[in-house]
Amino acid sequence: MNTPLVPSQLALLVPAAAFAVGLAFGGVGQATRFCAMGALSDLFCFGDATRLRMWLSAIAIAMLATQGAIVSGIIDLSASVYTGSRVLWMSYAVGGALFGFGIVLASGCASKALIRTGAGNIRALVVLVVMGIVALMTLRGVLAEVRVALLDRWVIELAGTQDLPSWLARSFGASPLVARIALGAMVPLALAIYIARDRSFLRSSAFAGGLAIGVLVVLGWLITAYLGYLPEHPDSLEPAWIATNSRRPESLSFVTPVGYTLNLLTLWSDRNTTVTFGIAAAAGVIVGALVAALIRKEFRWETFAGVEDTANHLVGAVLMGFGGVTALGCTIGQGISGLSTLAVGSFLAVAGIIGGAFAALRYQTWRIDASAPRV
Repeated sequence: MNTPLVPSQLALLVPAAAFAVGLAFGGVGQATRFCAMGALSDLFCFGDATRLRMWLSAIAIAMLATQGAIVSGIIDLSASVYTGSRVLWMSYAVGGALFGFGIVLASGCASKALIRTGAGNIRALVVLVVMGIVALMTLRGVLAEVRVALLDRWVIELAGTQDLPSWLARSFGASPLVARIALGAMVPLALAIYIARDRSFLRSSAFAGGLAIGVLVVLGWLITAYLGYLPEHPDSLEPAWIATNSRRPESLSFVTPVGYTLNLLTLWSDRNTTVTFGIAAAAGVIVGALVAALIRKEFRWETFAGVEDTANHLVGAVLMGFGGVTALGCTIGQGISGLSTLAVGSFLAVAGIIGGAFAALRYQTWRIDASAPRV
């Protein structure tokens, strides 16, 4: 009989596995140009849905596999931050919109900033630092009071978890298992039908990249909710998810982990700050992107184009830090990991992100038109 791993062993194994997942994410993201903001920008500016289909492919495979793992009893995500009973609808919507506006100003979301940092982009590094500081301020600093007082107070309390299968089962008296199987298959199927409308996309590296990103999100759930899960911690005698910042099951998300990384680096000697799943995954993304950029001969140093470019990126980073924490995730955290749980809040947050991004793209278009010389 195999001897179960003790918490100290899991505290090393979970971050190591997370780093490997991040490494793969960074390599795939660099090689395939995976970027949710780029997907929305391509669609808005050129009518090109290739990268949108890539994002949707990641969502579909992550949702299908995650729901399959839940149905089969491999993992239980009822304790995750996405599926709680409190629907912070205003925080999801406003936080998502601010984050969406910010990613356009900052030339990409948090995951893209990590990838670009690995490929030598100084602008992306500055965005990460500012975003991380603001994220910490929004988590438990001065901006936390603003978030709680103005946004988190708008809440809908449910009788149980907010994932759609559970909610529908409670509302209509359906079997929770049947509801989960149905929704876990129908939503990915609807996405697959749209994706398959472009047959050439199915033969592209973008499709393979989207599937890979989705699989990595599922691996994230398996690492924290299966490998690192202890039904009864030997010290507290309560369920525990080892080496996660939320002390709940987690998968890939990159706003708060960047903030926690800065916190770890500045408080390294404090025994209460340790390398966690999110921190290790974020570090892995940078290293994976660096390796891919060097192999593909795409590594190059890049910096700001001027004062206006600098200002846009700084404002974008602030909006990303505040919005990402308020909405409980980014285009990966809510946009794939959260959606894979079928949480109501994740759908609201993603709608906010898309709306905010399109608003920023319209703003940029207006700025360009307004600054064009009149003939």
